[in-house]
Amino acid sequence: MGTKDILQDTPIELLGCPFDETSSFRGGTKFAPDSIRKASWTIETYSPYLKLDLDENVFFVDRGNLDLPQGNLLLSLELIEGAVKEMAKQNKRFIIIGGEHLITLPIVKALKDTYKHIHLIHFDAHCDLRDEYEGQKLSHATVLKRIKELDFTDIYQIGIRSGTKEEFQKARIIAHPNELLNKIKDHEPVYITFDMDVFDPSLVPGVTTPEPGGLFFPEIIPYFEVLSKMHIIGADVVELSPDYDTTFVSSICAAKVIREMIMILTKTLF
Repeated sequence: MGTKDILQDTPIELLGCPFDETSSFRGGTKFAPDSIRKASWTIETYSPYLKLDLDENVFFVDRGNLDLPQGNLLLSLELIEGAVKEMAKQNKRFIIIGGEHLITLPIVKALKDTYKHIHLIHFDAHCDLRDEYEGQKLSHATVLKRIKELDFTDIYQIGIRSGTKEEFQKARIIAHPNELLNKIKDHEPVYITFDMDVFDPSLVPGVTTPEPGGLFFPEIIPYFEVLSKMHIIGADVVELSPDYDTTFVSSICAAKVIREMIMILTKTLF
């Protein structure tokens, strides 16, 4: 993202994870971190929603991309987990830029060393609660199921509109932002995972599994406003596949989501 100076001791860190090992319909998420960085230079630093400016009292650093061995799923997951453990150990707030959605599993596993319990806010078109998908237990389509098995998260899902009957029976879908305020107490740790296919594909076509009937940017903002009042410990933005949008709008939307995430983390620092 558009940090002008590399600050060595910043409270918020960004890290790219160009991981694209289990994408099923179409891939390309490994290109997302660099595409989002490029898009970030085209957007304003000021957020009219959260009333903050990246150039004024917002301190973050982009650490570049994690060097992941393409084709080695398990080692890649271990490297992601190790990187997040190190950030959590240093009491950093962080945003991980994917990459496909399976990266959320090692991220959340890493947080288990620091937190006894967390709330996980899941923006997505899909439930991601399958036990296996295409013969794989570790998949972008099973990631929330694997996270539930870690047994230290309460999961709340926003924007869900696709899944099996069994997945919908297990899902915990939030229909209004204020529901989060009723379920999450002050100072309880909250992690956000944001799948870009939560947006309607007419706005964001550049995703791996587009799903009609999605949200638009103004519908996301009330959730961000509520989350800015909570104790957010980190976030990820996943499943952008920039090559499927020649207009570049999908990458711009992802950059704006990350801008708001940086500001949410900034607000919750104080």
